[in-house]
Amino acid sequence: MHRVFRQIATLALFAAFAAGLAACGGKVAPGGGGSGVAATVNGKEITLSDVDRIVNQQLQGQQLTTPDLAAARLQALDTLIQREAVVQKAENEKAVPTEDEITTAINEQKKNGTAEDWQKFLEQSKLTEAQVRDEARKDLSVKKLQDKLYGQITIRDQEITDFYNNNRTRFVNPRGVGLADIVADPGDSGGVFPNDAKSEAEAASKINSLYAQLKTGADFATVARANSEDQSLVRGGDIGFANEDALRQNGFSAELIGRLFNTMKVGDITEPIHFPDGRWVIFKLTNRQLETKPLTLDDVKGQIQQGLTETRQTLLQGALIRSAMSEAKVVNHLADDMLKDPNTLGGNAVAPGASPAASPAASATPAATASPAASPTAAATPAAGASPAAGAGKAAATPHAAAKTAASPAASPKR
Repeated sequence: MHRVFRQIATLALFAAFAAGLAACGGKVAPGGGGSGVAATVNGKEITLSDVDRIVNQQLQGQQLTTPDLAAARLQALDTLIQREAVVQKAENEKAVPTEDEITTAINEQKKNGTAEDWQKFLEQSKLTEAQVRDEARKDLSVKKLQDKLYGQITIRDQEITDFYNNNRTRFVNPRGVGLADIVADPGDSGGVFPNDAKSEAEAASKINSLYAQLKTGADFATVARANSEDQSLVRGGDIGFANEDALRQNGFSAELIGRLFNTMKVGDITEPIHFPDGRWVIFKLTNRQLETKPLTLDDVKGQIQQGLTETRQTLLQGALIRSAMSEAKVVNHLADDMLKDPNTLGGNAVAPGASPAASPAASATPAATASPAASPTAAATPAAGASPAAGAGKAAATPHAAAKTAASPAASPKR
């Protein structure tokens, strides 16, 4: 089902504190060595070292030309300027966190690693505990101001009804089948999956044994959770909802597709089926929809309300930044320096290809991390009952991946 709401690219409201500190358990390289003042917002200074830290985090080891590097620094500085303006607006409106709230936020990030990881993070990123607290304070202030705005949003029933009536063709339950699977894979998962088969013979023996259990009445989901060599095991084998074309494109034979759509009954299972990649699979037909049927307003009312709310929030984000910027007096020293010397474009404070430095500061470019306006239409229809799949398993694409990918954009097939 296609999304009804477009994603609206707008300026991110800087929820980067958590993302930046979440990396504290990993390897962090020193940031750029910029010094001096990059800009001021109502007299509050933003340093070049703050800018360089963000740029280094984004570079990920890339080699940039002088113009590209200058552009990256300008974008990073724009984000910091906008963030500072919104923070000051939050302070003016008394939307500020308590010291206890700041401490709680930092402690949540510390849980991502050991005490040693945290100290290593502070040393390598050249941040002090005081600076980390300041970054947390800023991001929590922004969130409090957002929450204050969002609390005023009211979606009227008539808005929901009008949206439904104007988009009826998109609110449908499509033709297709819902499937669950149990997989025996001859490849070695390295201990990722239970009862792991490591050869063609072991896979064949395993799948036949599991099939025998199912034929004697064993619960499919229970067997899948305990034995399947696919990420779908966490959902009792559920791989979602798919139509004929999606199944055909992913290696299902015409005979099998015909059985799923015609002769099998919901609840039936197949015999073990051997796919060309060597995997053995038992499928269970969990649902079948032979006609595309419209969904009622009651079916999708909650989805529409959520989508309209999130679209309103996205628009308010952009409005908040513009309002804060209109109230602020900004002096962009970095931009002025570039204009003074078009050849050096502000100097070489950031070396091209520098290793990224983790930062609790905002790391998004001005339009990079927009909050998407969620669609009121679900990726998986109510008839499908599909759950998003987990991450990749043993290998890349699976011949029966259609049942996962067609059901949910979040699905990540094992092969």
